Amino acid sequence: MSKPEMKLLSGLTLAYVGDASYEIFVRKHLVLVGKTRPNQLHREATHYVSAKAQAFLMEEMLKADLLTAEEVGIYKRGRNAKSHTTAKNADVTTYRVATGFEALMGYLDLTGASARLAELAAWCIAKVEETYEG
Repeated sequence: MSKPEMKLLSGLTLAYVGDASYEIFVRKHLVLVGKTRPNQLHREATHYVSAKAQAFLMEEMLKADLLTAEEVGIYKRGRNAKSHTTAKNADVTTYRVATGFEALMGYLDLTGASARLAELAAWCIAKVEETYEG
């Protein structure tokens, strides 16, 4: 699928892929820093990938002016997508911002922007470890 065709995908489709893409970075990070017990891994990963954490990270990326105009547009498409589900532990606004975060990650993954995806994922992981209390 070409990049122009990718722009036709819904924000929710992009978020579906982005959820998995970002979680892979988080899981690898946790194992590489020595977390190996399955229970511990799941609990730790949730700290990075919850809707609240993703919304926090999206707001921090926007504040830090880390994203290109195209990336902000993809985020907004995901954020504004009409979803028929909601998060178990987050309000609607938080859930929608998190969906935008996931859409951005999915778009980067699907368009082959693996270096950019890795850069943003690493930034997000570091930001969670530095400042996120969640």
